[in-house]
Amino acid sequence: MTFTFIPPVPAEQIRQLPTRDIALLLLQHLAGGTGFLQYGGTMGSARQAFQDEPDTDVLVDRLSDAWTWLEAHALLSRVPSQSEAFRQLSRDGRNLAKDPEGITRFEARQRLSGPLHPALEDTVRTNFDLGDYETACFAAMKAVEVAVRDASGLDNSLVGVPLMRKAFQPHQNGKAGGPLADAGAEGGEQEAASALFAGAMGAYKNPASHRTVDFDDPIEAAEMIQFADLLLRQVERAKRRQTATTT
Repeated sequence: MTFTFIPPVPAEQIRQLPTRDIALLLLQHLAGGTGFLQYGGTMGSARQAFQDEPDTDVLVDRLSDAWTWLEAHALLSRVPSQSEAFRQLSRDGRNLAKDPEGITRFEARQRLSGPLHPALEDTVRTNFDLGDYETACFAAMKAVEVAVRDASGLDNSLVGVPLMRKAFQPHQNGKAGGPLADAGAEGGEQEAASALFAGAMGAYKNPASHRTVDFDDPIEAAEMIQFADLLLRQVERAKRRQTATTT
């Protein structure tokens, strides 16, 4: 009896695509099978399927990289009741295999895989992981607003753009600027910092304060949170400047 081995991913796609894309195609292939998965069995079948290709070893090696990518991103997991050789699709892996568009949400989560500023780690990350991007983004910018008010010592009556302008008002013509402005920076740089924070409030925090904003792009939401993270770290830098000038 002659067995025909079907490649888990077509050879031409393995040659042309980056590892991530090969891994996602491999994931679809694995999701279509039954029972537990074995690395050795998958690679052995692939080698048989590619035996007539001129670059069999290269194809199998790249497919092996794709398998490793799936494991590294927790899309494959061990089977507790079986030996170490067995794998299964993780919950994220199954969800991703069912919903090809889920790769966008997956990649968005990857962008936030590292540590965030402590002010963002609870409410912001939790709501983002739940898919409530509007709440997550609003909370992120609100955290920036709160941090600026606390660091500047300005009155609670100042909010949003006016707060940012007051806190980062440039030092000029011998007159003292805002409490968070960098007196050692060139005037244009100070104005740019003021505009950066004011623009963040005007573009991202204020609209969500006044109406429902549809954040339907998880990657855009992740980048907004990363932007808030950057602004919070700039506030921390301004606080360190304050401490240095008063000691």
